[in-house]
Amino acid sequence: MKYADTYQSLAQFGRELLNKKSLEDGLPLISDYAKKVIGADRCSIFIHDKIDHSFWTTLSDGVERIVIPDDKGLVGFTLEEKKPILSNDPYSHPHFLSDVDKETGYITKSVVTAPVFSSKREIIGVMQLINKEGGFDKEDVRFMIFFAHYISGFLELTNVFLKKNDTLKKEQ
Repeated sequence: MKYADTYQSLAQFGRELLNKKSLEDGLPLISDYAKKVIGADRCSIFIHDKIDHSFWTTLSDGVERIVIPDDKGLVGFTLEEKKPILSNDPYSHPHFLSDVDKETGYITKSVVTAPVFSSKREIIGVMQLINKEGGFDKEDVRFMIFFAHYISGFLELTNVFLKKNDTLKKEQ
């Protein structure tokens, strides 16, 4: 398994993540770690908003903020299928949204997604990696599934905290 050495650094990553108190603090750490381990050029972590039926990310390399309907793109397809999606030719994939590439000028050559499940087995987010030299493979997918489980507690807890703060602000 090509990720054997990586698991040793996972403990250090986990300690660093425990010190993060918000999505804004934790998402860059998660993204940097995933990119480094898998060798991807970019990483986005989309948070699922069930009420608005959308995905949003404040962290997407090269882009300020992305909001997409939860039934669009490879991220939406990941939600529908409830499993990772791998495409080393995304422009030929029927669910690929090329609009973001058009907006940013960035060209997606390969992409892999993985759902992030809550403790209730609901999808709370989707992690997406883009552009790995030589394309993504099944081992990358296996690691992303493992990593998505690993970060799910952090995403779930900070997302619950975020929703509670929004509710409190609306009540004031």
